[in-house]
Amino acid sequence: MMKTSNLQGFSISGTLHNLAHYLPAQAPLKDFVHHNTLHAFQQQSFFDGLISASESLGYTTFQDLSGFRKLLVDGRISMPHLTKAIQEVLPNGDVDAWLEKLQHSKFQESGAPRIGKLRGNWKSKAGIDLDSMVHPLLFRILCSYLDQGISMWKFPVHKKGFIASIRELERNSFTSLFKTRKARDLFMDINCDTMQLLELLVGDEQLYDRYLFDQQFSHPGWSGMVCTIEQHPHTLLDHKQISLSELIFLELVMEIDALEKHNKGRWLCLKDIIDEAPAPLFQQVEKSEHQWALEIFQRAFEGTYYDEVLNGIEQRLKHPLPAAGKSFQAMFCIDDRECSIRRHLEALDPDCQTFGTPGFFGVEFYFQPDQGKFYTKLCPAPLTPHYLIKETGSIEVRVKDMVLHQRSHSLAKGWLISNTLGYWSAFRMFLNIFRPAFSPATATSLRHTDKVAKLSIEHPSAGGVENGLQIGFKIPEMADRVEKLLISIGLVDDFAPLVYVVGHGSSSVNNPHYAAYDCGACSGRPGSVNARVFSHMANHPEVRALLAQRGIHIPTKTRFVSALHDTTRDDIVFFDEDGLGETGLKLHLKYADVFGQAMDNNAKERSRRLESIETGESAELIHEKIRRRSVSLFEPRPELNHATNALCIVGRRSLTKSLFLDRRSFLNSYDYKVDPNGDALFGILKAAAPVCGGINLEYFFSRVDNGKMGAGSKLPHNVMGLIGVANGTDGDLRPGLPSQMIEVHDPVRLLMIVEQVPELIDRVIRRDQSTFEWFSLGWVNLVAIHPETQVIYRFNGNSFEPYKPTSKFIPEVNNLDRIFKDEAENLPVYLIKPAEHE
Repeated sequence: MMKTSNLQGFSISGTLHNLAHYLPAQAPLKDFVHHNTLHAFQQQSFFDGLISASESLGYTTFQDLSGFRKLLVDGRISMPHLTKAIQEVLPNGDVDAWLEKLQHSKFQESGAPRIGKLRGNWKSKAGIDLDSMVHPLLFRILCSYLDQGISMWKFPVHKKGFIASIRELERNSFTSLFKTRKARDLFMDINCDTMQLLELLVGDEQLYDRYLFDQQFSHPGWSGMVCTIEQHPHTLLDHKQISLSELIFLELVMEIDALEKHNKGRWLCLKDIIDEAPAPLFQQVEKSEHQWALEIFQRAFEGTYYDEVLNGIEQRLKHPLPAAGKSFQAMFCIDDRECSIRRHLEALDPDCQTFGTPGFFGVEFYFQPDQGKFYTKLCPAPLTPHYLIKETGSIEVRVKDMVLHQRSHSLAKGWLISNTLGYWSAFRMFLNIFRPAFSPATATSLRHTDKVAKLSIEHPSAGGVENGLQIGFKIPEMADRVEKLLISIGLVDDFAPLVYVVGHGSSSVNNPHYAAYDCGACSGRPGSVNARVFSHMANHPEVRALLAQRGIHIPTKTRFVSALHDTTRDDIVFFDEDGLGETGLKLHLKYADVFGQAMDNNAKERSRRLESIETGESAELIHEKIRRRSVSLFEPRPELNHATNALCIVGRRSLTKSLFLDRRSFLNSYDYKVDPNGDALFGILKAAAPVCGGINLEYFFSRVDNGKMGAGSKLPHNVMGLIGVANGTDGDLRPGLPSQMIEVHDPVRLLMIVEQVPELIDRVIRRDQSTFEWFSLGWVNLVAIHPETQVIYRFNGNSFEPYKPTSKFIPEVNNLDRIFKDEAENLPVYLIKPAEHE
């Protein structure tokens, strides 16, 4: 019999709240936006949170020791930084002894995680595997009910809520979902509740909370998805009413059904078959030597890379480049994939200026495409827009593939289509191997908005409200948004004749995680509409008049031009060019050619990671291969997305211009001179910490534990109801990122480098507690560069202290092509010689 324990009374509402906190929070595929996978542990310091997640939920949160030791042998962890990490983590430890242990000792690893131990007694003590008996049917019910259109037939009843719909189905069916009369009667009894089921199944109130954690974490993907939909029902276009409590109720009944069937009605509740209650799920334990070793190695790995970057910035600041002219200016998203395209543009035209800002460009709204049924959100996830932009006048013809039509699944027409169009479809699939091309199945940002279509950007004087949303923006609202963005990036005077506003998106086929490749600041959608909206606002005469009253004078000759960069194809499309005039159009054609060359060079740089492309070929030929690759049905990785991200640099371009960072940095423009109070910096850091930090940590954890916190390989994935992916038809939903997105990623925490006075940064990050915790608890590392003295300061969790990176000479190169040709792994930092020095 079980020994008693001193646990507090059970509260079903409290358990549901805690489950919602700890379960994965990934949204459905259409809204796949990166976030910290271990958000539930973010109230702890970074390393304590990682150890707690590992001990309690069984996640692998570090690379293994063999991986770290290889990095040490390869020189990617330096011995000075390993020594320094030992001194930081174990200030009273024997450094020499620990150096020996880290390199050669075998450590005792932790035992099995706590999650699942209580419920696992059904298998170990009673000899019944509830997961294999319950999960397949449970997952099929969930998938059918939540389906967003992948199935021919809708769930028979779905308007009454999850449990009510299944009860209606039971009442009107000739067969039952349950194998035993007892389970069916319990389910159909409207007075039966979760507490009654737990009493039958578990028997001891002190075990209920732990049992439900074990149960729901046996399929965290589905449970986390249900939680997300319950909290944010708008994430489904075809709304469904479902809650975690309903899922638990159904699963408990199904477990009772399985026990009744397996044991022919004779079985004991869980409390009568276990020996003692397990230890509390989140009970703290003393760190082991193995865990200390992992923390030391992680700190040393990060410190070695961080110092290389800081040394590069120091050398650049000591040898500044000549001030750039004003041929043209271009705003890009802070996205790390735009880091390289900005570098290529500046190499081709040293007089151009580039800026980085979140890719929704400060204009938050819902968008309804021409003939579209739904509104899509085009701003960061935490924002709730009150504006609607409608597209009209689109001439784009939406092509359909008859082979993929719903009727192709019917008995008669399906047979006919399979034996006629089916052969043509098979031939096209075969042809796609050798000559990939756009098809109706291709998902591409280039189709997000029609180039010739009009957008309802200006609010009409009469009416102009739809479903509680204001259509378009009023003139003062436009001016507020343009002013805020220009101040945030430091572009308040000296405007070039043409200012490009470049959003980004992607193209791919056969890729369920497509939304993760688009702009996170646009809720996983392309930034083309945002770029068009902002450009229209900035070009508006009345907006400019208001800005002039506020001290920002945009010359009449300056025109803002919107564009979209497809990061998979490395193509660029410009919008609304008809308003440039003869002189502006002539300049634009000249600079469009520069953009085109930069896209060629960027494609060539990206190709060094791709084994199927010979990097030594010409940039134009490689670019064409990149385009074909983007629409290949058989390509599991159309691009590497944010893989290898490690930095976020907030400051003037002079910090990093002509500094090769290997596409590893988010670049957010900021000029301390126009922000004496730190208001603009507050807005930047409040967004950059959770957005860039969330991207970084999702890649980090998907890399170190691709089986539990990632999605595994794409190859066996099956799309479930258009909301998630699973292995096969009966698997749990896979959260996180597939292995094809993280294979080249180095799991290091984000280093945020801010060019501003440290005392002001300290005040800014303390304005908002949730922002401060990212830095104080170490989930994002923070460094300040004093803009006047150029001294580097490191934030230690409480205050800034002067920091001198371990000295390392950063080589200067004038031709990266030779390096790209020979190296597919992460490259070190280089200083790039300006063209005139060659």
